[in-house]
Formats: sequence, structure tokens, C-alpha cells
Amino acid sequence: MDTQKLLGEVAGQLLSGAIKVVDLSAPLGPDTPLIKLPPELAVDTPKVEIHAISRYDKNGPWWAWNWLKLGEHSGTHFDAPQHWITGKDYPDGATDTIPAQNFVGPVNVIDCSKEAAADHDFLLTVDHIKAWEAKHGAINAGEWVVMRTDWYKRNGSEAEFLNANETGPHTPGPTAEAIQFLISKDIKGWGSETIGTDAGKAGGMEPPFPAHTLMHKANRYGLASLCNLDQLPPKGAILIAAPLKIEHGTGSPIRALALVSKQ
Repeated sequence: MDTQKLLGEVAGQLLSGAIKVVDLSAPLGPDTPLIKLPPELAVDTPKVEIHAISRYDKNGPWWAWNWLKLGEHSGTHFDAPQHWITGKDYPDGATDTIPAQNFVGPVNVIDCSKEAAADHDFLLTVDHIKAWEAKHGAINAGEWVVMRTDWYKRNGSEAEFLNANETGPHTPGPTAEAIQFLISKDIKGWGSETIGTDAGKAGGMEPPFPAHTLMHKANRYGLASLCNLDQLPPKGAILIAAPLKIEHGTGSPIRALALVSKQ
């Protein structure tokens, strides 16, 4: 295969609009929903702040620019293996050491939107994944797997997005067995439309927070607060999810994108 010719054809298809670029990211600003943790357990990420340095004024007469205050895991973001204790020792597990090749790959979109609408605590199981594969084809090594729930439509309200009450947060996600099954298929990483890669009740699972604990133990990646997965086909799209190259970074806000055939 002439890969140079193939890339030229892809470029032409992008220019013609035959390949569409879908934005999978939420806006990043002061109202971006952020995870809330029990104060006895952990310190929360502070609110995103955007401060002007200049705006065509005495501080910079011909330009505008800002400085930001934000956590690595704010908004639509990438989880590196070193984000979790189980992945802390990987030398290639930080945002500045992960090979750039790993940020791009085919994506499998498992649609659980109806189930999540009916049950906010819906859990994706191995049986669900196998049924999806029987219909759409095998999930292959080196591919991304993401869980569509349409949860991103709640993104305008932190309270609705976190969906927590006196019993804790109630958001859909995977079982530990589902994550282990996907790891056994040698996937690149796992993504969700919720505040984190785990279900709201994942703290009570075994192991706790399996999407974090198991994925990062396997030196795999996580994507959280994804948007617009309803615009992607089950198979056939290419996902681009590149974090900032933060020194020793455990994660990063991203502008996640997907390349999708318009046909």
C-alpha cells in the first residue's frame, strides 16, 4: 500500500468535506462541571479560571491573551496511567512520555443511551460488549472503546451532570469485568461522556473504580466528559485525543476530535 498516496487521499477527502471532523469536547471555562469528592477523602480540583493579560489595551496594545488556572482533569480530558496509583511506575505513563502514536486510533462506540436514560446507574457488562460485537464486529487491539450515554447533554449544569444525592453520584459506567475484558482485547483506552471514566457507584466495586484501577494498571488510557458520541458510527471513525505535553502530567484537558465519513 502506498501510504503517502493514501494520506493524500485522506487530505483531499477532508478538504472536500467527505470526511467530517466531529468535535467531541465540551467548552472549558468557569462553569465547566468538575468532580466532587468527599472532603475526608481528597482535595477537589479548583474551578477553572480565565484571567486576561491584555485585550488591545495598555497591557498589550495590539493583542489579546489570557492566563489560565485549571486542573489537569478538568472538562473533556485525558487520563494518563500515572493518574492512578496502579499506573504510577510506568516511565511512559505521563502526558510528556506517552508515544504520540497512542493518541490516535480507530474508535468503537457502544451505544448505551437508552439504557442510561432509563437507569442512571446502568452498568455496561461483558455480555453487553459481546452482543455489540456480534452486531458490529470485533473490537481489535490498539483501538479505543467509548461508551455513548448522551450524558453530555447535561453538561450545562454541574448538578445535573454529577447527578448526586444523599446516596452518592448516579452516573452510568462499566463493570470491573467489562474493563478487564476490554483490556484482554488489548485496547488503547476507554472513554465515557460522564465526569470520569467510572460509574458513579464505582467506589463500591471490587476493585474500587475499576476503569481507573485496571486500565491504568495495564498502562492504558482514559477519556472523560466526551461529547457528541451520538454523531459517530459504531465503527469506522478515527479518534484523536492528544493531551498537552505537560511535564510529568497525570492528564490534560483535550480537544478530542473524530474523523467520520460523511456518507
